[in-house]
Amino acid sequence: MENKVVADSGILRFMRIKPATNVIFNILMAVLSLICLLPILLVVGISLTDEASLMEHGYRLVPKDISFEGYAFLVHNSPLILQALGVSVFITVVGTVLGVVLNSLMGYVLSRREYKLQKFYVWFVFIPMIFSGGLIATYFIISQFLRLADTIWVLILPLAVSSFNVILCKTFFRATIPDSLIESAKLDGASQLRIFFSLVFPLSLPVMATIGLFMSFAYWNDWFLAMLYIDNPSLLSLQAYLNRLLQDINFLAQNAALLGMTQAQLLAVMPREAARMAIVIVAILPIAMAYPFFQRYFISGLMIGAIKG
Repeated sequence: MENKVVADSGILRFMRIKPATNVIFNILMAVLSLICLLPILLVVGISLTDEASLMEHGYRLVPKDISFEGYAFLVHNSPLILQALGVSVFITVVGTVLGVVLNSLMGYVLSRREYKLQKFYVWFVFIPMIFSGGLIATYFIISQFLRLADTIWVLILPLAVSSFNVILCKTFFRATIPDSLIESAKLDGASQLRIFFSLVFPLSLPVMATIGLFMSFAYWNDWFLAMLYIDNPSLLSLQAYLNRLLQDINFLAQNAALLGMTQAQLLAVMPREAARMAIVIVAILPIAMAYPFFQRYFISGLMIGAIKG
C-alpha cells in the first residue's frame, strides 16, 4: 500500500494514460492505419475488376464484377514479368546478405577504440553521407572505370554499402558489445574475424535485422540503377520493368495519332488496367510478406537504441 502511494505521488502519475485518452489514441491510430491501407485495397480491387466493368463504373474499392483476367494476363502473356521477378528476388537476397556483412564488418572495425586509424575512417565514411560526388562522376566510375554496366552486379554493388548503415552498426557495437568481452576472446587466442562471426554477430541480430530490412526495401524498390546502366531486357528488375511498361503506355497514349493508330488499335496493344495493377500487387507482395520475419528483431533494435541513448 505504501509503495502504491509513493508511485501515485511520484513522477509515474504523469506517465499514466487516462482511459478516455487511450480510446482517442486507439481511434486515431485505427484511422491513420486505414488511410495507409486504402490505396493498397484500391489497387487490389482494380486488379480484380473486369475490364468492361472498370471502363463503365471506374475505380471502385469493392469490385462490381470480379475477374482474374489481370493475373491471367501476367501468367500467360508476360513471361518477361516472371523473369524480372526472378531478377528482383536474386538481387534483393544477394544484395541484402552482402550488404549486411560489409556494413557490419566496417561498423565493427570503426567501433574499436584501439584501432589506430579509427578517427580517420569515421570521417572517411561520414563525409559521403553528407556530400555526394554527383551523378556524372558516379556514372563514369561505374560504367567506364569499373565496367559494371549491363551486368547483374551493377544492380547490387552500388547499394551494398551505405554510410548511414555503417554508422548505425558502429554505434550499436560501441553501445552494446562490452570491451571486456572482446578482450577475453583475444586472450583465448581468437582472431578478429573469429570474434566477429562467433561472438559479435550472434549478439547483434537486432541491428542486423534493421539494416537488412532497410537494404531489402532499397534493393526491391530500386529502378533507377536499371534505368541508367541496363540495356539488356533480361537483366531488368521487376520495378524497372514496370517503369518501362508505364513509360511505353504513356508514349503510346500521347503519340497514337503520329503512329497512325486508331483508338481501337491503341487499346488492343496497351496492357489492361487490371493487368497493370496486378503487376503492382506482384511487386509489393513479396517484400510485404518478408517484413514479419524482421519485425521482432527490428523492434528490439529500436528499443535497445532508445534505452542506450
